Amino acid sequence: MHALGRTGLPVSRLGLGLAALGRPGYITVGHADDLRRDYRVATMQAATGAVLDAAHAAGIRYIDAARSYGRAEAFLAAWLASRGHPPGSITVGSKWGYAYTAGWRVDADPHEVKDHSVAVFTAQLAESRALLGAHLQLYQIHSATPESGVLDDRDVLRALAAARDDGLAIGLTLSGPRQADTLRRALAVRIDGAPLFAVVQATWNLLERSAGAALREAHDAGLGVIIKEALANGRLTARGGVRALRDAADEIGATPDALALAAALAQPWADVVLSGAATVEQVRANAAARDLVWSSDLDAALRPLAELPERYWSARAGLAWN
Repeated sequence: MHALGRTGLPVSRLGLGLAALGRPGYITVGHADDLRRDYRVATMQAATGAVLDAAHAAGIRYIDAARSYGRAEAFLAAWLASRGHPPGSITVGSKWGYAYTAGWRVDADPHEVKDHSVAVFTAQLAESRALLGAHLQLYQIHSATPESGVLDDRDVLRALAAARDDGLAIGLTLSGPRQADTLRRALAVRIDGAPLFAVVQATWNLLERSAGAALREAHDAGLGVIIKEALANGRLTARGGVRALRDAADEIGATPDALALAAALAQPWADVVLSGAATVEQVRANAAARDLVWSSDLDAALRPLAELPERYWSARAGLAWN
């Protein structure tokens, strides 16, 4: 365990994100197979509990949810209560800014709607607190981008600062080809003389490395850094068919997912790397990443996998909800 930047929140190097567990549809390759296409609420809640149990047994002590992840916060709250985990024993973060609109359908269009207004922040923070109570320690803007304008909205920034002053760690998550630009803009935001953001969550993986330098700057400035989508929504697993990754993993007796996660864990500025596991078996396979040694030879061999940010994000946008 170590501290998540200047927040002081205790976290494990490997965390668990609930994006693929709290709702029937998601863009992870093979997601429907992971859920066995059984979308009954009780079945999905039980599956989520089993994955959380496996994560806890593996030493994972950071859990990441969002208002738009269907019933993820409710499933997590029920699990925390049923297992008797007191507030603070597991660091819990969630996110605001998207509303879940799929109605528990896989074929919905759209699955979520983005709204970064102060009214949505106020309403969603109340909803998250009603479910998670004192377990909620980190609240993040969900997918801040230059286009959303959220970093220019003084009403939102003031509301976030009020939550910060009330003891909640405030963060932001990034997406799109301009992650680095957004992060550098966020680093300059100060309210009442104090930096507003204490945590950043960004996409970094073997296909999308472009935010690395900015994430190092954020870490050096005292922010906690969380890596999301380290497996590129399943593209960097055995299902993704990336031959160079598969061959490198075979050579060291590892799985592609574990090796891709090991690459993220090796970044010196990364405090937490999220697993997006949707099954107990995936949790265990992902956890094996912590035992792998990421070398300069591996980095050199796999560096050619990196794509231009625009190409990567275009491919991500084309992934099917399943």
